[in-house]
Formats: sequence, structure tokens, C-alpha cells
Amino acid sequence: MVPKLYAHPFSSYCWKVLIALWENAVRFDYQRIDDPAIAADWMRLSPMQRMPLLVDNESIVPEATIIIEYLQLHYPGTTPMIPADPSAALEVRKLDRLSDNYLMGPLQTIVSDRIRAEKDRDPLGVTQARARLDGAYRWWDQHMRGRLWAACDFGLVECATAPALFYTDWVQPIPQDLVALREYRARLLARPSIARAINEARPFRALFPCGDPGRD
Repeated sequence: MVPKLYAHPFSSYCWKVLIALWENAVRFDYQRIDDPAIAADWMRLSPMQRMPLLVDNESIVPEATIIIEYLQLHYPGTTPMIPADPSAALEVRKLDRLSDNYLMGPLQTIVSDRIRAEKDRDPLGVTQARARLDGAYRWWDQHMRGRLWAACDFGLVECATAPALFYTDWVQPIPQDLVALREYRARLLARPSIARAINEARPFRALFPCGDPGRD
């Protein structure tokens, strides 16, 4: 019996797990929650209604990073998402957190504010999020100078940064002078597993409430 992944193709955190699954050709049952019957099952399994959610026999695994760690333990493939060396693994986990917290975090603040009623919006919070995003861009640009991938090889960090940079560039374009970061984003988008995630999400772009969803 293959694991089930409850996910939506437009969700950035779902991309994170899908990229890892496709990179390692892991067989899984894709439970897309845009199907109402599947959504009802997902809500029963996940009272907090968070996605993605992996169900593997008796194991119910939430949170994208933890799902990828679980997959590496139970469904290893030819592209390790986390290195075996403890020091290298710690670096990968650090970069994963920096992506989720300082790229994806501000992005979620900006997008969430846009979908609120105008009377409930938080202009100061959005301004602060944009400043954090600008700082994160500059940190990542410096980190990526002279590197092909963020750590030793393609892995967990790329699963995190690919959707993050894809969507942040829509709401706050990466400055032209940050050449290393812009080139890194381009390499990510050219990766077959990531290109697949982008293509499968195209029908849902109208759901994005801000920025420029007309480009990659």
C-alpha cells in the first residue's frame, strides 16, 4: 500500500513535498483536496486543517519538512533530501528554516492581508513583511554567490526555496542587482520536478490575490 498525500497543487508547502516525492520517484496516492469528498476526509484526519498531510498505514504525518524527513527514512531514493553527515544535515535544516521563516513567512503575511476585507488590513504589518523579505533576498543572494545549490547538493533546501522564491517574486520582484539569487531561482524553475509543480498549478493562478501570476 502506497502512502497518501493530501495536498493542493497551488499550495507552496504542498509543492515542497511533491518536489521531494517526484525527485525520488516515490509512488504515492495523490489526494487532491480540491475534490470535496477528499477534502472531507482530509478535514477528519487533520482537525487543524493544515496541508500537506501524509498518511502511511497507521502513521499520520503533518508539516512539509517533517514529511520529507519521514520519506527519507521510509522511502529513500537516489536524491537524498538531507545528507547523512550530521554537520551537513544541520546546515541543510538551518537553510530550510531560513527559507520557511524569512521567505515564506513574509510572503504569507502579504498574501493573507490582501485577502482580508479592506477594513481589516494591516498596512504596517505588510510594510514590515516587505522589509523582511528584502533583507532575506539580500542574505540569500550573498549565500548563493559561487554556489549551484544552497547546500552541498539539490535537496530539502531546494524543496523549500523553489516555491518560496517562485511566489515571493510575484509579490515583490527580486531586485535586478541580486544576480546570484535571480540565477538560483532560474535554475530551480528549470528543474523537471519543479517545472512539473509549476505546470500543475497553472489552472489555479486566478486564486492568487496579488502580484503578477501571469509569469513564471
